[in-house]
Amino acid sequence: MVFDLPQLCARLAVPVPTLGPALASPEFRGVNTLQLAGDTDLCFAEGADQADSVHRSGAAAVLVHEGFPAVGGPLLIRVAEPRTSFFLLAESFRPDSEVPGIHPSAVIDPGAVVDEGVAVGACAVLAAGVRVGPRCTIGAGAYLGPGVTLGADCVIEANATLHRDTRVGERCIVHSGAVLGGDGFGFRWDGQGHRKVPQLGWVVIEDDVDIGCNACVDRATLGETRIRRGAKIDNLVQIAHNTDIGAHVIIAGQAGVAGSSRVGAGAVIGGQVAVSDHVEVGAGARLGGQSGVTKDVPPGAAVFGTPARPLKETLRELGALAQLPGLLKQFKRQQQELADLRRRLDELEGGAPAD
Repeated sequence: MVFDLPQLCARLAVPVPTLGPALASPEFRGVNTLQLAGDTDLCFAEGADQADSVHRSGAAAVLVHEGFPAVGGPLLIRVAEPRTSFFLLAESFRPDSEVPGIHPSAVIDPGAVVDEGVAVGACAVLAAGVRVGPRCTIGAGAYLGPGVTLGADCVIEANATLHRDTRVGERCIVHSGAVLGGDGFGFRWDGQGHRKVPQLGWVVIEDDVDIGCNACVDRATLGETRIRRGAKIDNLVQIAHNTDIGAHVIIAGQAGVAGSSRVGAGAVIGGQVAVSDHVEVGAGARLGGQSGVTKDVPPGAAVFGTPARPLKETLRELGALAQLPGLLKQFKRQQQELADLRRRLDELEGGAPAD
């Protein structure tokens, strides 16, 4: 997508700014950071402390607040919310799909139902009973197992795997290497060895969910593992069998949620957090990075540490812990002073006249 200045301003619903004598009318072909932008890129700045960076930027134009200082350099386009406006425009510069149409090497079972406008990449496999909704894109090497369903406008990136009976809602993105519907980690000890427990459930992904590269969402032992609408799951996240991840939950990279746990709507789970099995994390709770969550977390609570405890309490303890080296030196110094006082007292008592 290419915009000229009037077209860009029309999308922003702002007047076309007056160009100075040294500025030619720009053409916009992309977006970038202030530091890396070229003369066809659009950028944004939010605070006056970025004025110097704006002045030095090679961007064609920069979206700024109404009160942003006037500086030389790129054209300034003043809007109410620079960040919001910028990312709305950025959608227009998304590259076209790498998968035009259905590649001749794609393997689509005769029993699969592929709706209109679907693109299927090279060597992708759609098994019997698969149903793909309108305008979906399935990347090269992706695998959709028996009974998998996709709602409209989904993107399944290259080499993603959706095992049997996985159900995906509309407008979902499953990034490369992710695996949905693999067996849950279930075994029982029979006295001689660990015997596998059959994993007979399925995975349900609701609308507008984003699942990162190499993330895994395991099928339920019985029933379902569910990721509710609007949840965003980062790369390398493990979601175990029979979990329920609430609407609009954020889970950052390398975190793991063990089996049969529930995460309430709007909760935020930091990177490398471990949530034990059968734990309930309340709606809106925040789990700090690398926390170990072994018991329920109340709604709205902020916890941190291993085991995870209330954030303020943990930070106070860490602050106190940081003072220990100084306190230890003080203690040793006081011990020495006490020993000196005892020695002097002994000397005084030893030299005193007898009664």
